[in-house]
Amino acid sequence: MQKIILAADIGMTNIDLALKTPSGVNLKMLANPHLEAEGQLRLAIQAAGELDPGTPVGVTGGRYRDLPESLDGFAIQKVDEMRAVGLGGLALSGREQGLVVSAGTGTAMVAARGREVHHVTGSAVGGGTLLGLSKLILGTDDPREIDQLALAGDAAAVDIMLQEAVGGQVGRLPAEANAVNLGKLDREADFTRENLAAGLVRLVAQVIAVIAINAANAEGLDEIILIGHLMDLESIRREIALVGTFYDKEFIIPEDPGFGTVTGVLAVLE
Repeated sequence: MQKIILAADIGMTNIDLALKTPSGVNLKMLANPHLEAEGQLRLAIQAAGELDPGTPVGVTGGRYRDLPESLDGFAIQKVDEMRAVGLGGLALSGREQGLVVSAGTGTAMVAARGREVHHVTGSAVGGGTLLGLSKLILGTDDPREIDQLALAGDAAAVDIMLQEAVGGQVGRLPAEANAVNLGKLDREADFTRENLAAGLVRLVAQVIAVIAINAANAEGLDEIILIGHLMDLESIRREIALVGTFYDKEFIIPEDPGFGTVTGVLAVLE
């Protein structure tokens, strides 16, 4: 009989769980209560339900290095987070290699080729940036509300566009592309929440997408695989796809992208 495995990814915002049983893999996301490392993992184990003490538990993310070798009778296997990101991205996308971008609270990028994974680069701009700026500017840090506002807004109302800045296209960038994120905010004072949200989403998405394209090119990788809960937002996916059209790059966003890293933990334990 196939053994039961519990995998946990302790992120800065969420704790993701993947419980593998003979009937399949069950995924669950918990809000991170910001306890010490042992408390976070204990919460994850309890959320998985009744487990036999012999159940393997793999964990990555957060301060996983601080965890003991066993907790409440469970043997703990610590998994390198970048390895989990790479293997998880390949597993979810069905690819054999690619640049895997984990866009969560922050953003990490790894080159994954089969079982070989190494960290390439990343950005401190991520979901945490979007939530923080949205709380200050929009008065909300609810991802669903931000997403809906952005989908109803127009980033061109708050950005300076190339047509406005230089009168036309620049290189491969069309005149309809933006030249300055949020550049109109110091010129005008009356903006709708929808347009502000669209501008904030575009800012975060563009930073991630452009760095990912450059990193993939530097690594000689054609495919860019995006995982992480930031990819749950339709507005983010839309803006990243737009950047792809500018640079003739297709971004791959697999099903359940937010559970990419915890899927990689399972891949290590299997």
